[in-house]
Amino acid sequence: MTREKLLFYFTAFMITCYLVANVMAVKVIHIFGVSIFDAGTIIYPLTYLMGNIITEIWNYQTTRRVVFTALGAQIIFCSFAFLGTLMPYPPEPEYEGIAVAYNTLFTFQGRIMLASIVGFATGELLNAYSLQKIKEFQKRNTNWPQYLWIRTISSSAMAYVIDTTIFVCIAFTGVMPMKEVMSMIVIQIGAKILCELLINTPMVYLIAGQIRKHVSQ
Repeated sequence: MTREKLLFYFTAFMITCYLVANVMAVKVIHIFGVSIFDAGTIIYPLTYLMGNIITEIWNYQTTRRVVFTALGAQIIFCSFAFLGTLMPYPPEPEYEGIAVAYNTLFTFQGRIMLASIVGFATGELLNAYSLQKIKEFQKRNTNWPQYLWIRTISSSAMAYVIDTTIFVCIAFTGVMPMKEVMSMIVIQIGAKILCELLINTPMVYLIAGQIRKHVSQ
């Protein structure tokens, strides 16, 4: 398998995780009287994992193309899903509940789409750009530590703060009390950074290492 073919699979996986996260984001997880995060937080860090790997193996320009492709897929998905809310449904009572649930989900999805486009684009591009710049700095300054974890954790942490703040504010301000909006921001940032430390960065080491050893250019 070549790296070009592998990039195709990484792109498909990243877009899939992004679209699934946006649908899941409509559901807010509420535990012990506190709104801790939207359900999309469960899968969303995988988009950053893919972004880190693509930037590390290829470059920032490649990640940027993948991000814009994902944004295009999100716009197409939400546009046609919203179009479905305008379509008539059968008059039988058993169809009404389904239609109401569908309309509720994909009417609110428009707000999620806006929040997602702004947050995802800003966060992912900042993450990829920062990772590449830190990598270039490490190469130029050989007296500095060259560890991969320095660039993956630092770039992702910065991006998570901005991405999460933008997304939660646009998606949930006015829908939920501001106290819960702020708690969601803080908890999500903490959860995503923890995921970066325990899962994403070790996976970048593993996957990037295997690609460099076994996958041809």
